[in-house]
Amino acid sequence: QLQASGGGLVQPGGSLKLSCRVSGFALSYYDIGWFRQAPGKEREGISCISNIDGQTYYKDSVKGRFTISRDNGKNMVYLQMNSLEPEDTADYYCSTVLTSCPASIHDVGSFGSWGQGTQVTVSS
Repeated sequence: QLQASGGGLVQPGGSLKLSCRVSGFALSYYDIGWFRQAPGKEREGISCISNIDGQTYYKDSVKGRFTISRDNGKNMVYLQMNSLEPEDTADYYCSTVLTSCPASIHDVGSFGSWGQGTQVTVSS
């Protein structure tokens, strides 16, 4: 089970740190990704972290602003989001990745299991 938290209302230019709590399985065995879905828009993969070497991947629109990290010992994955823009407004989910991290950025079909998301609203 994966549960995202940490969302909220933030002004443009602000920051939020999302957390993903993993339970029921060992995080260390899985690539974990974040995807988001804005109202009326398709789901999009935004970031992923490899379970093998910790390599990180990002959608171009968030590169340089978002940072994904993981703590296998705590079974937690994080997404630090800086310089937030109104276009970042969406529900955010963390998920296992079935294929590969690079694939997950371009193909939402790469995502496996996810749980409750967390809402992020960027507005002044």
